[in-house]
Amino acid sequence: MNVSRRTLLQAAGAGAVVGVAGCLGDDRPEAAGEPVDSLPAPVAGDPDADVTVEVYADFACPGCRWFELEVAPELTAEYVDPELVRYEHRDFPIPVDDTWSWAVANAARSVQDREGDDAFWSFVPTVFQSQDDYSYDVLASIADEFGYDGERTSADAEAGTYDAVLEDDRGRGETAGVGGTPAIVVDGGIVDIPEQPTVDDVVTEISGAIDDALE
Repeated sequence: MNVSRRTLLQAAGAGAVVGVAGCLGDDRPEAAGEPVDSLPAPVAGDPDADVTVEVYADFACPGCRWFELEVAPELTAEYVDPELVRYEHRDFPIPVDDTWSWAVANAARSVQDREGDDAFWSFVPTVFQSQDDYSYDVLASIADEFGYDGERTSADAEAGTYDAVLEDDRGRGETAGVGGTPAIVVDGGIVDIPEQPTVDDVVTEISGAIDDALE
């Protein structure tokens, strides 16, 4: 599958460095909409692994959907499931869409906060599959399918309960040099991907960076 650089990159500013060319604490809120200031990044793989892979994404970015549905499964099979790396999701609302870049990320973090990291990783691919049809009802329906309280998920999405968490992630990415999504950071270094990449191109570049870090 070929994806154009224009499709994959949603740049936050001219000259910004980009990675991929393209676009449960005790402090849980008592009710939907009560702001949450901090929440750890969702983690898959080995939380204590020596190598950390961060994926910065905007839920309204078509390139992020492509990455999550086409590339991420390859990386998961090769590095995450064998617990060779610590694999983190980081939010980077550019925003591609003023409403859904924030709202969908809030919904996903609501699921994480209430149900745990495994629930988050289950929720995310299904959400990306619905990118062309985002609505609060769609978010609630997806959450309900998994038993994650759709009404609460939708309420947190609309209220922006986790906006501060998303802002923190975006700030972290900007400090690392992220300027667009999706961006992949391996142990602090952004992976450089060629223009018009195929899935194999992206997997090869990321795998190379991970393998170098594992040596």
